[in-house]
Amino acid sequence: MTTPVLRTARLEFLPYRPEHEDVFVALLRDAEVCRWMGQDRVPEPQLRELFRAILTDVYPQRRFDVWGLWLGDAYVGHAEVKPTGNVDGHELVTALAPGHWGRGLGGEAVRGLLRHAADNLGLTEAYGMVGAGNTASLAMCERLGFRHVRDVVAEDGSVTKLLVIPTRDPGGEGSV
Repeated sequence: MTTPVLRTARLEFLPYRPEHEDVFVALLRDAEVCRWMGQDRVPEPQLRELFRAILTDVYPQRRFDVWGLWLGDAYVGHAEVKPTGNVDGHELVTALAPGHWGRGLGGEAVRGLLRHAADNLGLTEAYGMVGAGNTASLAMCERLGFRHVRDVVAEDGSVTKLLVIPTRDPGGEGSV
């Protein structure tokens, strides 16, 4: 199955195309985005290589689903549903550009990913990894119904919260 186009009330999830490279690189070079994703800033050439790998390896090999997030004509972030190495399951990944924080787009993106995970991938649950200091994302995850599984402590002592959520509401009446 190829990565589909997804839509929520405000967002369009589009598989990346070559002309999206610069916005992808700018997002993942942003110091605040890197801080809250719990990663160091990656040199631009490596990000460009990563972007090209999405187009030449991830999509053709159907390794996992990855999108650019768009609000109208504006690129606002990145999203993925992929196997996770922390547990046996799939992880939801989102990253929004700082200019779009605090507007409910993160929760909307996660709900769109959950619907895709349930309807298109047949998943019954999904995981998230959130830095312990990322209080805004942790609060969003709590509102959405994620529950804490365990803390993952890195070699440098930093803590990431491993969270899990059913892809459908507990009553099974529909997607989150």
